[in-house]
Order: sequence, then C-alpha cells, then structure tokens
Amino acid sequence: MNVTDQSYFQQIKGLGSDVEIEAFGLTLRTEGFTAIRRFLDDFRQYLRTFTDEEAEFALELLRRGQLAVPEPGRTSPSWTYVWREFAGIIRTKRHVFESIPEDQRSGEWQVLLDNPFSNQNITVYPALTFIEAVYMFAYFRTELLHNEYIRLQKIATVMTFQGIDKDGIQPIVSL
Repeated sequence: MNVTDQSYFQQIKGLGSDVEIEAFGLTLRTEGFTAIRRFLDDFRQYLRTFTDEEAEFALELLRRGQLAVPEPGRTSPSWTYVWREFAGIIRTKRHVFESIPEDQRSGEWQVLLDNPFSNQNITVYPALTFIEAVYMFAYFRTELLHNEYIRLQKIATVMTFQGIDKDGIQPIVSL
C-alpha cells in the first residue's frame, strides 16, 4: 500500500479489516505530523458534510480512525482530545438529524452562542444552509462551558440593510 497515492482519509474508508487498518495506521504514524494532520483535516471535512444516510458510517470511520491512530496527542498535543471532539460532533449531528424532519430543513439557518453570566458578546453565525449550521452547532457544542448555551435556529423572516441610510443621520462634512 502506498499511503500517498490518494488521500489518507480516502484510503481508510476503503479498508476492509482491522488488520489492514492497523497496518495503515502504522504507516500513517511513520509518515509523521504532516500525514496525520492531512488525515485529520480530511476527516474534519467529512464531518462537516456527512448527512443522515452516512451517520452510521461516520461512527465506523471514527472507530477506524481511533484504531489507526489511537493516540494522536503523541504527535501533537493539540490532537490529544480530537477523537472525543469528533465523537461529539457525530453524536450531536445524529441527534439533530433525528430531531428535524427533512421537509423542514430548507431555508436559512443560524447558530447562536451566549453566556448570559458574562459580559462577552453573543456570537451569531447567520446565513447558513442546514448542513453548515448543523456542523457548526455540533462543533461548538463539544466545547461549551458550564454557563454557555448554543442555539440552532431556522430563520423565518430576514430583513437586511447595507450601507448608509441617505435619509437618516448624516456625518458632518465640515466643521
């Protein structure tokens, strides 16, 4: 097996047995930081886009990833909890898919994060498709602090203004 023929993530999707996955993982870990980073980047991209039909396979890919690279934190401390993060994203996306029927998913969505007990600003990610919003909701859900909350919202009515209001308050041109 030549690890560089196709993306690392695509390769793990095609492997058939745990023995093949472990051998692939050994090769991947031998390739080092860049190989593992590419693998995890491609895995994250998959997590962004997988849909209802792929939810079970996403869990299987997580199992395969954990088998291939059981301790990614040994390569980079920033990856110490990456499998827990990915598991949380999959779990949350599955919950959203089960909770919101397909016929209610069209239109504009937004994700809102807030901590009512802090003076930090509310964070809003507007103008998202359903699948984009579900990923962001799942991603941020895995990192919430005790008093924070997150909302996934479908927008029913939107009004957008841009630029200066010609009939409103105007800046003083000269003093």
